[in-house]
Order: sequence, then C-alpha cells, then structure tokens
Amino acid sequence: MGAFVRSNALGGRWIPQFFRCLETMNLNFISLGSAVFLSATVQAFAVSDAAVTKPNVLFISIDDLNDWIEPLGGHPQAKTPNMNRLAGEAVNFARNYCPSPGCNPSRSAVMTGYHPVTSGMYSNYQDWRVVMPDAVTLGEYFRKHGYFSAGAGKIFHYTQVAPKCWDDYYPSIEEPMPDYYSPKPGGTVNMPQFPGMYGAFDWAPIPLPDDETGDAKSVDWISKQLARKHDKPFFLACGIYRPHLPWYVPQKYFDQFPLDSIELPEVMDGDLDDLGGRALNIASRGGGYHRHVVEAGQWKQAVQGYLASIAYADAMLGRLLDALDKSPHADNTIVVLWSDHGWQLGEKQHWRKFALWDNVARCVMMIKVPKGTPALPEGSAAGGKSTRVTSLMDIYPTLVELCGLPPRTDLDGNSLVPLLKDPAIEWKYPALTTYDFGEYSISTERWHYIRYIDDTEELYDHAADPNEWHNLANQEQFTATKARLAKLVPEHPAPLRSETLTELAPHHIRPYQSKEEYLRRQQKNSPSEKP
Repeated sequence: MGAFVRSNALGGRWIPQFFRCLETMNLNFISLGSAVFLSATVQAFAVSDAAVTKPNVLFISIDDLNDWIEPLGGHPQAKTPNMNRLAGEAVNFARNYCPSPGCNPSRSAVMTGYHPVTSGMYSNYQDWRVVMPDAVTLGEYFRKHGYFSAGAGKIFHYTQVAPKCWDDYYPSIEEPMPDYYSPKPGGTVNMPQFPGMYGAFDWAPIPLPDDETGDAKSVDWISKQLARKHDKPFFLACGIYRPHLPWYVPQKYFDQFPLDSIELPEVMDGDLDDLGGRALNIASRGGGYHRHVVEAGQWKQAVQGYLASIAYADAMLGRLLDALDKSPHADNTIVVLWSDHGWQLGEKQHWRKFALWDNVARCVMMIKVPKGTPALPEGSAAGGKSTRVTSLMDIYPTLVELCGLPPRTDLDGNSLVPLLKDPAIEWKYPALTTYDFGEYSISTERWHYIRYIDDTEELYDHAADPNEWHNLANQEQFTATKARLAKLVPEHPAPLRSETLTELAPHHIRPYQSKEEYLRRQQKNSPSEKP
C-alpha cells in the first residue's frame, strides 16, 4: 500500500588568477577594490524606491532537469508545452551551465551568489550554512531592500533551511518539503536494489490526481500568493521536485510515453575507451548503475519514467504561469526558470548527476522581463534564444540589477541584462563547473575541457562532436587549445573543510579533499568506489 513520505537529505572570492587568464584571452573583466568578478559591461542602474514600482520576481526551480525539454531538443519525445510557452515569452539560455552537478552545492551557489571555488561549498554532503555562515542569501537581500520573500518546496537542499531568506514558506520555514506519495515505502517498485544504490532510484505511476501530489501543493500555495494583493514587491520561489528521483508521478504522464515507443539516449560503443581512470570511476560509481539497469531490463522503463516526470513538472509550471497571468501582478513580474544541473540516463554508461560531461553540467535557464522594468524598459527579447555560454551564477547579479537593488561587488557571475536585451550580443565569458573538490569543467561556445583530481583530462569540440564521444585531450594538434582552456582552472580554490561535512548515508561517497587522498583511497579500493 502506498503512503505519503517526508523527503529528506538521505536521498575568499573567485580566484583572481582565473580572471587574469580571461584578460589574456581577450575576455572582459573588472576589479573593484579587493573583489574581482566577471562583468557583463553593464551600465550601473540605481533608482530610489519612491521613483518607481519595483518589479516582482517569480523564481521557479525544477530539480534534476537536463535538456530533455522541447525548447532545448535533448530528447525527441519530450513533451513540454508550458516550457515552450515560457520560451516564447522569455529568453531561453540554451548553453547554460551549473556551478556544480550536485543539488546542494549548485543551489547554495545560486542562492548566495558564491561559486564553490570561492566558498568551499563543493558537495551534497556539506552543510552550506556551516561553510558560509555570513552569506546573505538572495531572498534575504530582497527582504533587506523592501521585498516580501516567500517560497514553497525545494529551493535550498532539503532541511538545510535559511530562515533569514523568507517571510513565509510552505509547508513551513523549518520543514520546506511537502509530503510525496510513495507506492512502496521503504522499497522500490521496478528497479531491483543493489549494493550502493540510492534508495529512491525507481520509477512507477501513482494512483493520484495532480492536486494530491506534493509539487502541486507547493505550486498551489505560490499561486495563492500570486492571486492576492501585496503592499510590497515580492520575491516568490517555487521548487518543483520532479524529475528528481523517485520518478513517481500520476499514470496519465506515463501514458503519454508508451513503453514500446521509447527511444533510448544515443550512445556509442567504446565511448569510455579514451577516458582516464577517474572518469571511469565516475561512470561506474555507486555500484555501477548502468550495468544493473540493463541487466534488470529497465532502461526503457527508466527513460519513460524520466520523460513522464518532466511532463508532470511541465504541467506544474503551467499552473504557475496560469496563476501569474490571472493575477494582478502579471505585467510587473520577472519570471526566472532554472534547473540545478543536468542528468544522464546511460550516456557514457553513467546514470544520475555527479559528473562533468556536458549533459550533466548543462541545465535549463529562462528569464522573462516585463516591459516597463526600469533596468530594461523594453523588456526581455520575447522568444529569444541565446547560445552564448551562461551560468546559474549569473542569476543573482541579474536580479539585483533588474530590481534596482544596491549593486554587490562580491558576487560571482555576470548580469545578463545585455543578453536579455539582445540574446546574440558578443559574450566572452566561459562557464566554470566543479564536481566536488579539485575537478573542473570549462565550457566555451565551442570547447569543453575537463580536468579531474587525478590530473587526467578530456577535451571535446562541440562544433564537431556534440555528444562528446571523442576525447581530443591527448591529440597533439589540440595541445594549444587545451593549454588555453587549462589556464582557466583555478590554481588556489577554497578548500573543502572536513568540519563542514555531514553524516553520510550508505549510498553516499565521501568527497575527496586532495589528489593524495584520492590516490590513497583508490589503492585501498573501497567496495563503494570499485569500478
């Protein structure tokens, strides 16, 4: 018998040398005092509260969503009419990257404005509040400057709550996750469990109407906030949990994707043959998910579950957009849609997140700015699609500028206001993604460079190889390209401090704190880390 269960956690500034390298690569940067940060060459904007009505913000996060949505074309069978709808009204940032391919480090970076290499917040298994006790979160900054801030669902990582961020929250500030229905509490429905497996690695339809699902309750609470009058401008954040595992959504979403018609991700035989030891370790981490999925005959079923969960999340987005359109705030509300990172379903024989390949590091971001917003009077370019490289780190400084808040010179990232005006404008900022400590991805419009903690490397040419099937790192003709990108890897990142680590669950793998620790643990060949 199914039941509702509570989701929980079991399941110095950015490096100056990084920016000096940007200068040598003809990439723009500016330095203010002791803080160095990327700049979008944006005109300063300041206006008194009395002069204008500040815009509201509807801030929507979708968990674990890769590019399998219609506006990004990552899977030919994806059905996301509401994301299409928003993309037609917003700017769709098609080459957007996460700061880290883990929920906790990515979300805490977005909400504080500090990249993991700045803060030392690298892993799902840290408490960001211990790492950054003095950080002023996005919602808190809005509150400090006259906004009402409220949220629902997963914005921060489960119970790592931030009371100063919110005036109100659903279900509550201290218990931010609604209950989610499980058809088999304590077990799985379709995926046989194996040693090291995440307990929620499962998929199945559930016998509930949308209104009774956890995400719908979060969406409905935010919708009520949109419907009412406010005496202050508002920052409303809604966390849509699916397609985070488990992929338990109502039957009608599974019915949209008949099992016999499911198309598996494109893969290439021998795709791992040109990768180094650490990449192979990542591909098979946690007991070798891909082998177990294939042996269980569940690959198509898993793809079906993911597509169904995305369709469900899209329906939840549609509810929010409808609520905004019907509200008195429709003409004065900025909409931001983002996902915390991507996901893999068998590409490179890898499942889940926790990797640096493109379809894990790349994630969703769309921003709609209404006409009349003082920082962008003409509004964002409706239906614009930008292929410039951007980052989730850009959200905080962008909202600060759009809402006329006092500028912050300590934030990592760039204001995207120029791209919201002209999505094709010249933009020379690469994206830095870190996986745990000491592992880096540098993404540009053409190239993707990866360096692992064991110093092995990967280099992909997206112009010729968008699936990243051919690692060019060891080919002599690409030595100069690789060296140019390698200069962007931080030389002195913030350390990962042991005292910030949380208690690990059985399926967790403790993050490495140095290359030496990685090598020691590989020699020991811990069962949880065997390829």
